[in-house]
Amino acid sequence: MLTINSARLQQHFEAMSLIGKIGETGTCRPTLTALEKEAFTLAASWMQEAGMNTHIDHFGNLIGRLTGANPDLPVLMMGSHLDSQPYGGRFDGVAGVLCAIEVVKTMSENNIKPARTIDVISFADEEGWRFNKGLFGSRGILGKLEEGELQRTDKDGISREQALKDFGCDPNRFAESEYKPGSIGSFLELHIEQGPVLDLAHKPIGVVSGISGPLWLTVKLSGMAGHAGSVPMPIRKDALVGAAEIIIALREIATQVPGAPTVGTVGTINVFPASRNIIPEEVAFTVDLRDIDLDRRNRYEKQLRERIDAITQKHGLTYSISEDTNSAPRYCADWIKEIIHNQCKALELDAPELMSGPFHDAMALSYACDYGMIFVRCKDGISHNPLEYSSYEDLSLGAEVMYKTVLEMLKK
Repeated sequence: MLTINSARLQQHFEAMSLIGKIGETGTCRPTLTALEKEAFTLAASWMQEAGMNTHIDHFGNLIGRLTGANPDLPVLMMGSHLDSQPYGGRFDGVAGVLCAIEVVKTMSENNIKPARTIDVISFADEEGWRFNKGLFGSRGILGKLEEGELQRTDKDGISREQALKDFGCDPNRFAESEYKPGSIGSFLELHIEQGPVLDLAHKPIGVVSGISGPLWLTVKLSGMAGHAGSVPMPIRKDALVGAAEIIIALREIATQVPGAPTVGTVGTINVFPASRNIIPEEVAFTVDLRDIDLDRRNRYEKQLRERIDAITQKHGLTYSISEDTNSAPRYCADWIKEIIHNQCKALELDAPELMSGPFHDAMALSYACDYGMIFVRCKDGISHNPLEYSSYEDLSLGAEVMYKTVLEMLKK
């Protein structure tokens, strides 16, 4: 018998899935847009029903606050995000926000009044695809934004600064929305696994041990445009050929240790002038390199840079590499993991412990406080795809584990 209301939780998921819906099961809900504002309005109504006061801060985060009996105590924070990938699913990020709301609603229904304040947050721009830099809201509340982030533009030329203003935020007032050092006591995030480990093991719930460190690079190659029908192959300076060889090199580097959790991906590529009968003169592409072993990831980055240098020399190209994100692996707090394990055992759940390859808002919060994460199984490990699916039974179990975990965390 679950304490949380699984029928209500399912209704919330189904209602949220209609906002930005594409196709039968897909979602496109870009950050700092009217669609995300619509999602915030709906989520805020549920937060208010759970007894929370709500507002959108100047970073574009939706915050629901249940004020504790002793508001001077560091807050217990929960949450994730409601923005989606451009071709995403219904559960990524959403699960963490809706399950956190359900936890607070269940506490309210059971007349549980915490000593410390609980904040439930839907963080702005976790995904990072619109402005090519993620975890904006969770880094923002900690004062960890980098120079130039407001000047980043989306594909339509809209800057993040303008998008924030259009959303009703004021970048000149960021300081008002920052949390003071020490004011966050702990952070708990529930998320779908986004990988196949739990599904292959036939386990609905997992306990996260930590988050692997992502390195994001943008590589730009420059060659020489020319007529595709007249320039001889041996003298071409084809930037796209160079890019193709670098992409293959990344795969070779990332797979050189069998069984290692290293992953390397080129997710976007832009070609100029992009005509079928012109030799590509410029190519820009992204690199996403991740590993739980920082030393190994650093070695692989060095190898990749050496291969880029050799390949561009071979093809007569010039290049530049810019670093967009560089995060070390971050491990969950042992005391929070222990609580999650114990609550899973109490529910007769055999919950394995596993690392997270994807980054989450918890990664940003890990620099400010102890954190823990709960994973919920997703079918075939598919995510960032409309086929992404977690059953409502599994999500309800995850919410129950989260609820019981929060009750124990509040005692600390």
